[in-house]
Amino acid sequence: MYKTLPLVTIFLFHLAFVSFSSKPHPQKQKSSINKFLDDEALKKKAEALAHRYVIVDGHVDLPYRLHAKMEDVSVQTSGGDFDYVRAKKGGLTAPFMSIYVPADLQKRKGFSKALADSLIDLVENLTKIYPDKFALAKSPADILQNFKKGLISLPMGMENGSPVESNLENLKHFYDRGIRYITLCHGEDNFICDTSYDTTRTWGGLSPIGRQVVREMNRLGIMLDCSHISDDTFEQVVALSKAPVIASHSSCRSFTPGFIRNAPDVLIQKMAKKGGVIMINFSSMFLDSVSNKAYELKRNAMKAFQKSKNLPADAPEVQAFEKEYVAKYPTPLTTVERVADHIDHVVKIAGIDHVGLGSDFDGVGPTLPDGLKDCSEIPNLIYILLKRGYSEKAIEKICYKNLFRVWNQVDKVAERK
Repeated sequence: MYKTLPLVTIFLFHLAFVSFSSKPHPQKQKSSINKFLDDEALKKKAEALAHRYVIVDGHVDLPYRLHAKMEDVSVQTSGGDFDYVRAKKGGLTAPFMSIYVPADLQKRKGFSKALADSLIDLVENLTKIYPDKFALAKSPADILQNFKKGLISLPMGMENGSPVESNLENLKHFYDRGIRYITLCHGEDNFICDTSYDTTRTWGGLSPIGRQVVREMNRLGIMLDCSHISDDTFEQVVALSKAPVIASHSSCRSFTPGFIRNAPDVLIQKMAKKGGVIMINFSSMFLDSVSNKAYELKRNAMKAFQKSKNLPADAPEVQAFEKEYVAKYPTPLTTVERVADHIDHVVKIAGIDHVGLGSDFDGVGPTLPDGLKDCSEIPNLIYILLKRGYSEKAIEKICYKNLFRVWNQVDKVAERK
């Protein structure tokens, strides 16, 4: 082709191509200032930004952790990934408290709702016992107000829609109690939809009642969370919802082929086209294929043990087996850089407006990556982003503005209805 063009045309084409290919990704909003700062200055800047901005975390399993063993989280605890001291150190100001309900309970009428209500009580009690440290938050405005007061906000999301128990009136009940997103299912198919973890595919996506649940959540102003659901369910939720949706603690499947708990590129893009946000899970098994394969071997071993003993997933014997297994076959861990890789990937395929943070602190045990072992180390991630050229404006979007935009849009859709 070049042989048939004049030399001047060839030169201009080549110059334009080189110029275009050397430009930074437009969605990344790179900062030219960062390249003039040394490592120490970038680390100080990361610390400053972590405390200047609200940082929303889409998923922290503190309530279920405290449900198992009550601890004083107003001080630094010896276990777990979250407490007041470490959150303050890391700048985590708005961790969504996960009201997690195990799938096993959905087979026993009334148990799921009772547990959800008790976990909400637990979160409310934290704000009553430590009013100088924690506060409830039911809107972005609440979080901003608490932030100005130096308080850590405790918004709530419910992990597993089973507490709704096929009664749409229960959605209003949980909205009134402060639930602002619902992960539609967890480890097994439920009355709402199919899960990523269960191959039964009971409904082929959403159930008939599940479609009503989506519409009612839109009407009330509850964000739809696409973490844990099957690909068919994910696609149907995005198509049916009148408001943007989130994935509160998922990562990118392109890094972990075959791990359907993570979101594939095509669904991340579909979610983004409707304004949604994927919030990156920090667990090594979500971030890296080597860690993921080791996790799958552990998960299969646990399921085999559970089945052989006819035990529920949360039985002490199963937990003891897991502890022994991990001690013998520790999961190889990745690093904080891998979290940034997932953020980079979402920015590349969907844009800077569609990615956030969803750590899964207190929910993924010892699988957190080096450099992000608990909430005190969040500035390490911001440092990596700065080092890669992300602007302050882009980091602010990742920290909270993207999620706030979705949340406010969900509220607007509810108000219109």
